[in-house]
Amino acid sequence: MIKSALQIERAAYKPKVPAALKGSVKAVDGEYTQSAADQDEIKVLFPNTYGMPIVTFEKSNDIKKLPAINVGVILSGGQAPGGHNVIAGLFDGIKAHNAASRLFGFILGPGGLIDHKYMELTADIIDEYRNTGGFDMIGSGRTKLETKEQFDKGLEILKQLGITALVIIGGDDSNTNACVLAEYYKSINAGIQVIGCPKTIDGDLKNAQIEASFGFDTATKVYSEVIGNIQRDCNSAQKYWHFIKLMGRSASHIALECALQTQPNICLISEEIEEKEQTLDDIVTYIATIVAKRAAEGHNFGTVLIPEGLIEFIPAMKRLIAELNDFLAKNEAEFKMIKKSEQRTYIITKLTKANSELYASLPEGVARQLTLDRDPHGNVQVSLIETEKLLSEMVGTKLAAWKEEGKYVGKFATQHHFFGYEGRCAAPSNFDADYCYSLGYAASCLIASGKTGYMSSIRNTTAAADKWIAGGIPITMMFNMEKRNGKMKPVIQKALVELNGAPFKQFAAHRDEWAMNTCYVYPGPIQYFGPSDVCDAPTKTLLLEQGKKID
Repeated sequence: MIKSALQIERAAYKPKVPAALKGSVKAVDGEYTQSAADQDEIKVLFPNTYGMPIVTFEKSNDIKKLPAINVGVILSGGQAPGGHNVIAGLFDGIKAHNAASRLFGFILGPGGLIDHKYMELTADIIDEYRNTGGFDMIGSGRTKLETKEQFDKGLEILKQLGITALVIIGGDDSNTNACVLAEYYKSINAGIQVIGCPKTIDGDLKNAQIEASFGFDTATKVYSEVIGNIQRDCNSAQKYWHFIKLMGRSASHIALECALQTQPNICLISEEIEEKEQTLDDIVTYIATIVAKRAAEGHNFGTVLIPEGLIEFIPAMKRLIAELNDFLAKNEAEFKMIKKSEQRTYIITKLTKANSELYASLPEGVARQLTLDRDPHGNVQVSLIETEKLLSEMVGTKLAAWKEEGKYVGKFATQHHFFGYEGRCAAPSNFDADYCYSLGYAASCLIASGKTGYMSSIRNTTAAADKWIAGGIPITMMFNMEKRNGKMKPVIQKALVELNGAPFKQFAAHRDEWAMNTCYVYPGPIQYFGPSDVCDAPTKTLLLEQGKKID
């Protein structure tokens, strides 16, 4: 394989790790926990893994040789920068405990466990993938582990390979499944530990113990670089409004972080729109007003950042989507029998009056996008809804009406962008390379400590890496009950943008200035080699959440 100069240099990078993970490690149990909500229900569902204590690792003077073990690892869900370093940290950790330990990777995600497709991950393989982006070492998949038949099928191959611990690297739903699997294997005394690692560029898997999901740092820096490039072009040509949709699923963390890094003219925050109960017309009017005010100053250009899940947070749209989700879950087969040309009319006749009228008012393309196949969790695939085009079209229509009324004197030309896949497999930043390696190594320590149903945790992440705090938290600690595919299920509670949090307050304090003035910042490419304040800096979101000042 031909490697670029950067690949060759990057392979030699040695991740920085918490001091507690250097040498012998001991696990210290802390306070006992309860779920984020719905405690009584979740306690009944997870009798063997509920209420366990938070674990913190400390340096130990006792040198213990642990028995050799076989460990399995799964990459689950969408890709995120740093996944290979989680595996590398896990590999190095189990080898540090006993050089005879072995690591097996299941191919293409949880489906590999069920279908018994695997490969042994040796030092030669691991070394090829250190500090690289992507999940291509073993691949990923979105198969959900949720049935007894799947668990038992997986147990067959785990027993065959002598695997006594399984690490699942994934987002909120993948780690929910990891906890369900841990509970089942514990209930039948299968002798299999299950450990999770927090992965998602969306930034919505976090709490006091999980300060960041891995990949968020890298992805937002990649998107911010490209947004900065667009803003430089925008300020050079001075003739386009760029509508930029950003990956992030339901939460607006990515959009907010990119706004803090690049200072666009407009950034929409879905959680604020829901809080204020804004309509689609309210949003369009807000954008159009800024466009018109800038035009009056001779500035017929600008940038608009749009979170991927915006459409679901507009209260009226949210109610429509919820009813559509329930209807399609119950009537999927019947709906698919309807001719595509007749599906819109069919849906209109099946919804409640208010939702029927809203659905009928939507452009044909958006209406069709709302009825496309759901994701594996029963949710609308918001990435397929071209919100950026919907908003620019509606803004253009409103501006045209204002021009007729003499309220608008400018020119409105648009460009559209969707940034998603560009960031998911980027080479990890120093932060993600260090963070992910530490998460994997901490997972090996959780295994060595006999834990199951835990998620690997690294805290104090705005400090130097050697001062990071390594440990683990019970996954049930993050649970609440939510409706999925028409049924109430225990799932990890998504962490949305907090409107009273420091990152949003920082944005809100400056957005009016950014709207009217051209205050663009151009972050440039991720710098792996250079001053520490450039290449090791965490996200502005994380700094603000931990009470640090930013420029």
